[in-house]
This record gives sequence, structure tokens and C-alpha cells, in this order.
Amino acid sequence: MYKVLSCLSVRCAGLTGQAFCSPGLAKFHVRSGAICQKPAFKYSPADLPEMPPCNFKPEEYKGMSKEQMMEIRRQNCNPMTMKVTYYKKPVFIHQGYMQWLWDVDGRRYLDLFAGVATVSVGHCHPRLTATLEQQLKTLWHTTNIYVHPPLHEYCEKLASHLPDPLKVIYLTNSGSEANDLAMLMARLHTGNFDIITFRGSYHGGSQQTMGLTSNSSYKYPIATSSGCTHTMCPDVYRGPWGGSHCRDSPVQSTRKCGCSQGHCMASEQYIGQLKETFATSVPSRIAAFFAEPIQGMGGAVQYPKNYLKEAYKLVRERGGICIADEVQTGFGRTGTHFWGFQGYGVMPDMVTMAKGIGNGFPIGAVVTTPEIATSFAKASHFNTFGGSPVACAVASSVLDVIREDGTQQNALHVGTYLMTELAKLRDKYEIIGDVRGKGLQIGVEMVKDKVSRDPLSPEAMSEIFEDVKDMGVLIGKGGLYGQTFRIQPPMCITKEDVDFFLAVFNKAIHSHTERK
Repeated sequence: MYKVLSCLSVRCAGLTGQAFCSPGLAKFHVRSGAICQKPAFKYSPADLPEMPPCNFKPEEYKGMSKEQMMEIRRQNCNPMTMKVTYYKKPVFIHQGYMQWLWDVDGRRYLDLFAGVATVSVGHCHPRLTATLEQQLKTLWHTTNIYVHPPLHEYCEKLASHLPDPLKVIYLTNSGSEANDLAMLMARLHTGNFDIITFRGSYHGGSQQTMGLTSNSSYKYPIATSSGCTHTMCPDVYRGPWGGSHCRDSPVQSTRKCGCSQGHCMASEQYIGQLKETFATSVPSRIAAFFAEPIQGMGGAVQYPKNYLKEAYKLVRERGGICIADEVQTGFGRTGTHFWGFQGYGVMPDMVTMAKGIGNGFPIGAVVTTPEIATSFAKASHFNTFGGSPVACAVASSVLDVIREDGTQQNALHVGTYLMTELAKLRDKYEIIGDVRGKGLQIGVEMVKDKVSRDPLSPEAMSEIFEDVKDMGVLIGKGGLYGQTFRIQPPMCITKEDVDFFLAVFNKAIHSHTERK
């Protein structure tokens, strides 16, 4: 039995914005209320953890059949769409509200992946929906060749959330485009060409950013951006060095650590690997160093606390600029800070962002210093849709909601609770190797056993993944070997939601262990 610890305001309230409090139990029994959940899963209703209540009523789905959708997906969508489709039995999503999704059959799911870490403040958040509706009545589209209020209102507001001198903004449509542009700006400004990033990183899927990305699953056998070098990722769990005090996280690796206070041998060893990269793989002068504050697609990998400080110093000594890829970590997701880089006490020269910036609306941004931005004006660059009135209105409202709803603070408190509870499951099960992250950027690395740390097989991962879905929770997967469950939900989730997920995850792991 998994008792909910406190009576919490359920943020999945109706469109009126009213919330209610329910001292429910995340326990196994038959639930009631058709709008909350239609249990048609592999487990019998009596075996399912109870889903927290939600008084939002979705519209009845009256569209094409699931069979029709799959036929169109196979015949008219690019084969890549089928290749990336999650689950053996796909989820047919119809409607969303805050942390909840409903499929075409009316089944409700707790969304702990947020459309790949994109829905930051909640699906169809009432404030954002109202903003969008109002802007659509005023002006849909114009470009930055004209002066329109939403662009300037948003740029001023976004700049206020960044420290000096990061005050100059160029708006794009996606994270890949933002990183592509950042590569160009870095090379123009420095006059150098080579860029360094981590193994296991993901910085986009365009032909240019594919060079930055270091995961064979996202590589095609064609020429991508040359001049990109991948250094060893300072992963204190899977890498050769790591200990029990390395990470800025409420949960540490279980690896032994003999370091004295304030001294991190793992950080020194990984910096040694970066120095080796400088000595062997790049010219004496470089253009840039890219790093996600916490790797996203790589499986929520965190670095030793002081690693980025020393890395930034070494990069700047070689003429390069330091770029923080905040596509997944920005906008309060790490809880302690608005930007992930702030948790390391560093100041990048450029920040790229997307995903949570628009809560699912397509928008991205490159933010840099006035000096670096000036270099970009050496030629002309035009973007038809970047900084559109609708995108800017939505993104501006996202910043307001984060402040008004206490979203960042919620990410910290709920995320810390979730990680500490997941750590208890790690201690309970041999196949849970590591729990890591900050706020609501969380990874759970699965292994064959804790001694070898060999990745859990794809078949076992898929089995657990399907079971979690069948009990009403959507999570993601990542890591070089697909061995890490990713938890990056809308940042409006509650502790009650967490208790439900913990009961589901515990049951899925227990069932897998029993079958094994």
C-alpha cells in the first residue's frame, strides 16, 4: 500500500481554475468515475494503483478510428514516424489538460514525459489558452522585417530572466535551429572552426547539429558538420570515475568515494580527459564548447559539481566561447535555478533554448552578448516564422505562469520528493542502478545488476515501459543504450501524482522481477 502523505491541491482542476483536495490512497482497488479512467489494461482493475482524482471532463472523441490512423501512419507518413512510435500498442492521444492526457477511448494517463520535456506548465493551461485565443483574434503572422509589439515585449521579458551580459536574443522555431545558429555565431565571432561537446550528447537533428550530437542512433551515413569533436562525458555513474558526493542532486551515486571535503578526484580525471582532447584532437584555437547542464536524451546525466567551471576556463584560454544548451533544462525545470547552468556557478557566453519556452508551441531562442551578436550581422539572416506574434504571445504568457503558479518551486519540491522516493526503490531492486537529476529533470538507469552496471536489455526495458503505460503513466527512455527511464513531466504535477507513479513503477519492476 502506498499512502499519500498529505492533502494536496490537485492542479488538474476544471476550466474554472478551481482546485480541490483529496486525501486519496495510491493503493490497489477498483476506481470509479468514467471520466477519470477506463481501466482496459492487461492488469485487472483490482491490481491497479488508484489514479489521483481529476475533475476535468474531456470531450468525447468522434474522429477516425485507430485502425484508420495507423493505416495513414504507415502509408502517408514518413517511415521515420512509425520507427519512432512509442509502445508495441501505441497510445492514441486525443486531449490534454495540465498533467493529464486522454486517449481516444477516454482512458486517462499521467503524463510524466511532457511531449519529450516540452510541456512546461501544463497541457492546455487556461492562461496560455486564453492568451493564444486573444492573439489569434489580433494578428496571426508577420515577420521581424516589421516592428510588432509581441516580439519586443517578449524579448524584453526573456532578457530580464538572464544575467548580464546575456541580453541579446534571436528567436527561432526549434532547438535544432537554435543550436545550428549558435554554431554559426560561434564560428563567426571567434574566427575559429572546431567545436567540442560530450559523448552521449544530443543537440539536434539537422545536418549541421548532427555533427554535435554524439549518439549513433541519431547519425546518418552522410557528411555532417565537420569540426565537431566529442570528449569523454563526465558521467559519475557509468563513466570510469565517480563517487558518492559528485553531483548537485538530492540523490548521489552509490559508488564509493574517498575524496576529502571540497576535493573531487572524478572531476579532475574528467578534466584530464578534456585536456587530452585539446592536446590530440583539435587545433590550438577553437570556436566553442557545447554542454547541456544535464543531458536529456543522454539519460539525465549529471557532471561533477566543479567540472564546468574548469572546462569553461580551459575553453576560453583557447579562444572558444561556452554555450549552454538549455533546451531541456531551462525555465525552472531543475528547481533550484531558472537556468541549469546557474546550478554550476558558471556564466556561458551563449544560451540556446526551446521546448519548454513555449509549452509546446514551436519557438526557440539563442541568447548571447552584444559583442557576439554583432558578429552575426556580417551578412543577412532571415527567418520567416521565428518570433511570430502568436509564438511570442504564448512564450510571454509561459513566463508569467511560471511566476504566478510557483512552477519552479513546485519542480524543486515535488522533484526532490520523487527522487528520494525513487532512491528507496533503487535500494530495493537489483536492476535499478542509479537515480539522478534535479527538480523535474530525472533519470532512472536500469542495469542487469549493480556490480557490472551493464545496461538492462532492450527487451526488459520495453516490458517495464509497456507495463507502466498500461497502468496509466507515460514516461520516456534515453541513454546511449536506451537503458534510462526519463521523467520530465509538466511542472504542475503534485506529490499525490508522484505517489501514484511510485506505486505503478514499483509494481512494474516487481512484476518484471517475478517473471524473470
